[in-house]
Amino acid sequence: MDAALGLATQIGLEGLSIGALAEVMRMSKSGVFAHFGSREELQISVIREYHARFEEEVFFPALQQPRGLPRLRALFNNWMNRTSIEIDSGCLYISGAVEFDDRPGPVRDALAGSVRTWLAAMYRAVVQAKEAGHLRPDADEHQMAFEIHGLILALHYEARFLKTPGSIDRSNTGFANILARYGNDGAPASAEPKNPASPKKVAAKASPSKPV
Repeated sequence: MDAALGLATQIGLEGLSIGALAEVMRMSKSGVFAHFGSREELQISVIREYHARFEEEVFFPALQQPRGLPRLRALFNNWMNRTSIEIDSGCLYISGAVEFDDRPGPVRDALAGSVRTWLAAMYRAVVQAKEAGHLRPDADEHQMAFEIHGLILALHYEARFLKTPGSIDRSNTGFANILARYGNDGAPASAEPKNPASPKKVAAKASPSKPV
């Protein structure tokens, strides 16, 4: 799976095949085929693995922070840390979207489902920040989540494709501007939610597809 992920980030999901993976692993095609059954299932397995690792690096660590701006900041910071690494290796969500945006089928469904799950988690964090009183009562949660996502997409384009210096700093500045525009100046940024679930209980049941 490590080799398959490496190939997918280098040559794209479309370039990933049983034969290409067999060559990298120095295995027979039949040996790799026995693991996945088809090229399509190989591609879907890579998407699932990429999403699982994304959760482990970005989402789950953020749950250690209280609901509201602390958790939202942690999600963005973790996402930025991962993105700064992927400037060299590539982001499967972004490259896959280019390859499969107009190609219906199971691979596109798996990729789109993973992206929607993550964006839903970011949106929930924005909603929780508003519920905690950290955002203005009239803050548009959908717009705010959209703008945060836009910063990540712009960072990949500017830093990876255009090689624009200072792109990471500009993205961080953009996030600070979003918080300044939507934030409630009178709210305590570290306020704990009422009756919070224990960290152990939260960690056991949490995932981007399950509200926390």
